[in-house]
Amino acid sequence: MIPVGGITCCLSAAALYLLGRSSGRDVDVLKSVTRVNQLKDLAQLLDGASKVLPLVVTVSGRVGSDTPINCEYSGLRGVIVEQTAEQHFLKHNDAGSWIQDSALMLSMCKEVPWYLDDGTARVNVVGARGATGLVLTVGSELFEESGRSLVRGTLDYLQGLKMLGVKRIERVLPTGTPLTVVGEAVKDDIGSVRIQRPHKGPFYVSDKTVDQLIANLGKWSRMYKYASMGFTVFGVYLLAKHAIQYIMERRRHWEMRKRVLAAAAKKAGKDEGGLNGKAENGSDSQNKDRMLPDLCVICLEQEYNSVFVP
Repeated sequence: MIPVGGITCCLSAAALYLLGRSSGRDVDVLKSVTRVNQLKDLAQLLDGASKVLPLVVTVSGRVGSDTPINCEYSGLRGVIVEQTAEQHFLKHNDAGSWIQDSALMLSMCKEVPWYLDDGTARVNVVGARGATGLVLTVGSELFEESGRSLVRGTLDYLQGLKMLGVKRIERVLPTGTPLTVVGEAVKDDIGSVRIQRPHKGPFYVSDKTVDQLIANLGKWSRMYKYASMGFTVFGVYLLAKHAIQYIMERRRHWEMRKRVLAAAAKKAGKDEGGLNGKAENGSDSQNKDRMLPDLCVICLEQEYNSVFVP
């Protein structure tokens, strides 16, 4: 039988090891990026940077926009607004009881051009929704109960449903939020500086500082490493246990076969004791083949008279 548990543990260990290496590489990259203390220095830094290699920097500031979005439910002003609506209901299962479930009705996201401002300059941020570490604040969470229409309720009941209501969640990146952005700094044709996802390299938009990001990634890298070692040890143990059990089982099978053959030979020798040497050897071989399947596996002396079927 294939040792599924051991193989699964070893594969999990390999996956965790790769995750740990990935986090470790991100830590090394974040340590090597250029830190810009004031945004006003970024334009001058770009002028002196290489035109071949991308300039990956980390900048900090507060979120701002010339055209912010007014949130519909929370009343906040933000630059990224995500709205979801879920229909909650009870449904009949096969056992005849009611269980709660939900279905996504609406998922919508809006984003306007926005920038970071630290008081010295502004830097535009592009493509932040696909960045690592971006967490939107829950601006509002409402639950609208379904109407009590008799006709609608009867139709839903006949379909095995009881409508409870709609849950609306509004997530937003509010203006004024302090953020740290790690990405490629570029300057467009009109001289405006922006931060975007590099072709190769990290792209973070987070409310944590770069030092906090490095510490957090380092912690996860160590956790992945230790978990990988644990899964490796346990997987090797399961594989070794299976291999030992297989060897012992084959050994017991071979010893049992030897005992059966010896018992068959002994019984055949008693039955054919008066024959000469050559004839005895021939009949012994024949009796081995004849008596081998008929001997009891417990006493190895008498013929079996019952069979146990698992």
